[in-house]
Amino acid sequence: MRRTTAKRSWASIGVAGMLTLAGCGDEPVAAATGADAATPGALVVPAGFPEPPIPEANPYSAAKAELGRFLFYDTRLSANGTQSCASCHEQARAFTDGRARAEGSTGERTPHNALALVNVAYNTTLNWAHPELRTLEQQIRIPLFGEFPLELGAGLADRAILDRLVDDPRYRALFAAAWPHICPEADTCDLASLVDWDHVIGALATFVRGLISGDSPFDRAAWHDEPEALSPAAQRGAVLFFSETLECHHCHGGFNFTLASTHAAQVGEPPRFHNTGLYNVDGVGAYPTAAPGVFGVTGRPEDMGQFRAPSLRNVAVTAPYMHDGSVPTLEAVIRIYEAGGRLIESGPNAGDGRVSPLKSGFVNGFRLTDAERADLVAFLESLTDEGFLTDPRFANPFEAGDVALDFAAQLEPR
Repeated sequence: MRRTTAKRSWASIGVAGMLTLAGCGDEPVAAATGADAATPGALVVPAGFPEPPIPEANPYSAAKAELGRFLFYDTRLSANGTQSCASCHEQARAFTDGRARAEGSTGERTPHNALALVNVAYNTTLNWAHPELRTLEQQIRIPLFGEFPLELGAGLADRAILDRLVDDPRYRALFAAAWPHICPEADTCDLASLVDWDHVIGALATFVRGLISGDSPFDRAAWHDEPEALSPAAQRGAVLFFSETLECHHCHGGFNFTLASTHAAQVGEPPRFHNTGLYNVDGVGAYPTAAPGVFGVTGRPEDMGQFRAPSLRNVAVTAPYMHDGSVPTLEAVIRIYEAGGRLIESGPNAGDGRVSPLKSGFVNGFRLTDAERADLVAFLESLTDEGFLTDPRFANPFEAGDVALDFAAQLEPR
């Protein structure tokens, strides 16, 4: 009887709360962007998910996504030919890299932890703390062409990189299929005129937009009436997560476990950035100068230390955590929120984030027993979608020896 009560408690808080926060309909169903799921070119999304926004200038197609998959894993996209997008975004890690801070093709470190690309199509903004960076087509130019820090460094070998793609016969069919109105016949296509940076970026954005994860144990319990998919510990952890005592869901709520999410039918502007009291190096809320949050873009004092709340989907495989990778485990993250911020007692970043005047009002601290903390970790682990982490549609095509996956096969939901 006690176990049944726990399930009902979790369901009433978890599923009802998810639907309310996400703004989804009463009947969660599978959806496809702009077409029936069986129609070629449709992007299938999981049950319980809304349709993601897709720019009219870069409509989704399975063929374009397949080209983007090849480009995503191609090291020839970097100036020195040593690094690809996948070098910082590994599928098995939910498209993160396991480092505290990402490393570019010349060994230069970025100031931030590599964000997971899970469900990035739904993000209100891209990157950790850039309020004006709103489309993948904009964002992808930063790792490609940015020089401070230098990541792929494509600006240093602009035409040479495109020539590498033109010289690879695999790309003839891939580019032609992605833009059939330009190249109706692959054999006669002028590949040199089709392979340009706008098309490369369009294909990469399309592939990344399709990295949608929604088949975790939590999803099976929430949307498919399989309560047994969640362990008793994870069910207890869900009750804690959605409680007003912990307030986790105020930043990490909704279908994507971040309220910094949008979708095709979004009305209004969701909350996007928060200061979680991770640093307070000057006693009045300052963060280290290398990564000051939204303040680094706007220069407004009130934006100091504000970062976008990332999705918690697949969070268990994306360590280390926080914007700078300075927290090694989920348990350590929870303890920081328990304390209402982080106290750093010594060193260049010493300070008491718990008393930062810039800290979010949702980071007030709470008390957990060891058992409750373990339950909360179990719930976060239940957000891992193992199928997503091994899905061949997102895997390295060069390692697999693929010429290209069957485009139609990509339209089948898992």
